Amino acid sequence: MNESLLRELVPAVIGVLVRRGASFAAAEDAVQDALVEAVRGRPGDSCPSSWFGSSGGGPIRDPKGWLVTVAWRKFLDAARADTSRRRREELVEAEPMPDGGEAVDDTLQLYLLCAHPSLTPASAVALTLRAVGGLTTRQIAQAYLVPEATMAQRISRAKRTVSGVRFDQPGDVATVLRVLYLVFNEGYSGDVDLAAEAIRLTRQLAARANHEETAGLLALMLLHHARRPARTGPDGRLVPLAEQDRSLWNTRLITEGVEVLQTALARDRLGEFQAQAAIAALHADARTAEETDWVQIVEWYDELVRLTDSPVARLNRAVAVGEADGPRAGLAALAGLDPSLPRHAAVAAYLHEREGDPVTAALLYARAARSAPNIPERDHLTRQAARLNAQLRG
Repeated sequence: MNESLLRELVPAVIGVLVRRGASFAAAEDAVQDALVEAVRGRPGDSCPSSWFGSSGGGPIRDPKGWLVTVAWRKFLDAARADTSRRRREELVEAEPMPDGGEAVDDTLQLYLLCAHPSLTPASAVALTLRAVGGLTTRQIAQAYLVPEATMAQRISRAKRTVSGVRFDQPGDVATVLRVLYLVFNEGYSGDVDLAAEAIRLTRQLAARANHEETAGLLALMLLHHARRPARTGPDGRLVPLAEQDRSLWNTRLITEGVEVLQTALARDRLGEFQAQAAIAALHADARTAEETDWVQIVEWYDELVRLTDSPVARLNRAVAVGEADGPRAGLAALAGLDPSLPRHAAVAAYLHEREGDPVTAALLYARAARSAPNIPERDHLTRQAARLNAQLRG
């Protein structure tokens, strides 16, 4: 059973049910029930296993049509006590089902609905993974390391929040991109690789939305994901970018990411994701850390700061300035930033060490370790502090 193909069909099938009159929440529940039935391949039904390329063989007949039919029946079963919906069942079932179901593609509208501004970022992420990604509540809960009941409540609240939103209202693609970026940054946990899932969903969105920043985000994801095999050592330790084995980087993803980025930049409508992708592309282009074009990276950070005025972008720019113009210049760029910024202490420690001040650097590495956002980063910073302290004692 090719579950990825099933999940690709989810938003289109939800869209069909919504246009037939189902509420978003009811349609999403019905499609999830249909997916369960498809995966189980229940006896007595028109078992879809051969349609999705299982070992049973046979031609792919009409997986979308099957999902639409079963999901609609699931919806009607849930609403059978309602007289008006029972009348709608008679009307719809009297219509012949066209090959492949309705041809209208509601995927983009579904993205916009799931990333509605009325939702919190966490709820928008969960609803997108469920309704557009086709993941189960259990899979999403495992990925975010929370109990399944907690995630189910989060998704239910999100569905209630958007229940009154008209399905044909225009939405903000930029909000959708923010949600997908949040998914990507969660990386990997449980049995779902959220980074890969975010790339899959962003590819899907890019195919439907002629939007430079969608291409920019896709390029950024591909370029970052290409470095993933080198980010940790065999013992699970974090490997900084400068120390990574670049032969482990995925050149196919790098090539694709650069091509996607170049196409987007050629349209001369620069956005923050394109700027971030350009920085990632310059890192990917360097055969060694020493060959990195830090001067051009600083220029791209200047563009990113101009576009966003983000403190995080300014923090990263300070690192690039330190590499391009020396650690003293980097510390000067860092001086105007809020010390409470995440990773501020780690950046200051690195620049102080390069400036030849191991005492201050060791103290800052230890401080950064105490506020690290995850265990691998905490362990890395702790080792950095211990290394400098050992040198000072020696």
